[in-house]
Order: sequence, then C-alpha cells, then structure tokens
Amino acid sequence: MAKQYPHTPDGRYFVAKNRLWRCTDPRLDEEQKRTHIKELMKARRAVRTAQQHGDDDALRQARDAVQAAKEALGERGPVWWDDNAPDEGGFAPHNSSYAKWWESQL
Repeated sequence: MAKQYPHTPDGRYFVAKNRLWRCTDPRLDEEQKRTHIKELMKARRAVRTAQQHGDDDALRQARDAVQAAKEALGERGPVWWDDNAPDEGGFAPHNSSYAKWWESQL
C-alpha cells in the first residue's frame, strides 16, 4: 500500500521529509497522467543504468528526460495554478505560507 502524505488544503503540495513537493496537475486526465508517469519511470530507470555504467552522456539525457516528464506532470517548471501564488516547492512547511496549516497537522 502506498504511503499517504499530508496535502496542503489547496491541493498544490504534499509534505515529505519536511519539504513541500508540488503535486501533479489535477487538470490532467488519467490517460495523460499515466503516459507521463510511464515516461518518468522509464527515464528514472535510464538514470540508474547510466550511473551503473558511468556513462555521463546517457546520464545527462536521462536526467533531461526526468525533467521533461516532471514538467509534463506539472510537478516542475511553470506552476499549474493561475492565481499568481509563488511556487513554494522545496520549502519547509513551517517556513512557508502553509505554516499555520502545518502547525495544525502536528
């Protein structure tokens, strides 16, 4: 069973290892999401293989593919919300605009 992580009330982030991580764009339909996730998993396997073989060129290509898949999912790159709120991904929740919410989760 997949581990459950707390999600911010607006659904933009989940918290893991005391950091805010951007959620997948909820506007993606299931087929789009599944396609991008498959690409992400393929790219992550390519990263592992390139690291095992010490192939720097393949590693750069694989990491670029991970980045592209994460951007397609909305987890990196331009934010998927349209209210001009900044991207707080990578922040500790207690040092973000979600500090009050986070305190209530503890």
